Amino acid sequence: MTAPIEKAWPEPDAGQRALDLRAAFAGLPCEPWLDEAADTIWRRSEALTGLFAAAARHCGRQQLAAAPGWTADEAARTILLSALELPEETLIAHVEEVYVYGDAAEKRAVLRALPLLPVGDRAVPLLHDAIRTNDPRLLAAAVGPYARRLDAALWRQAVLKCVFTGVPLDAVHALRERADTQLMELLEGYALERRAAGRDVPADAAALLQGLGTEEGGA
Repeated sequence: MTAPIEKAWPEPDAGQRALDLRAAFAGLPCEPWLDEAADTIWRRSEALTGLFAAAARHCGRQQLAAAPGWTADEAARTILLSALELPEETLIAHVEEVYVYGDAAEKRAVLRALPLLPVGDRAVPLLHDAIRTNDPRLLAAAVGPYARRLDAALWRQAVLKCVFTGVPLDAVHALRERADTQLMELLEGYALERRAAGRDVPADAAALLQGLGTEEGGA
């Protein structure tokens, strides 16, 4: 099996995505609070910590109908982080602070917001932390679009941990495009061990192996 051609992963249109998330709150009871909170953070970045923590209380944790895949607290916290207009070094300090001192839901919101923030590679250590945890919610968020900044070895480790902990592989951004020979060998070894022990291989891992093997065979 040959390794795929290296690709330059495009930067997401962060500005448009933040606007889309903001539009998802149109008409909701928490919309005035969110507007005021974002404006306050834009004017006084030190207000972020308290308002970030308060987002779930004001906006709730329900799924946002107008932003599939986002809960209200995650989207609101992303909007609050996007309101920070600061130099990269100062911005990442604020992002790290709310991650380090936040609960699991706040950490997940930070991880989901990273692709929309102008932090370059500075937030990669937060992905390292999330991958080391045993919290599947944090792991699933860590393998989103910002994970394109992970080096190949750690990215493979994150994918394997998804398999081990039951995180669906459809959470992994650009999985099939980035999967390489080394990842497939690791997955094949895992599958052999599972079958030798009389255990099933997770369906999505088996499908990935079969699908990429078919693609190689038909190339």
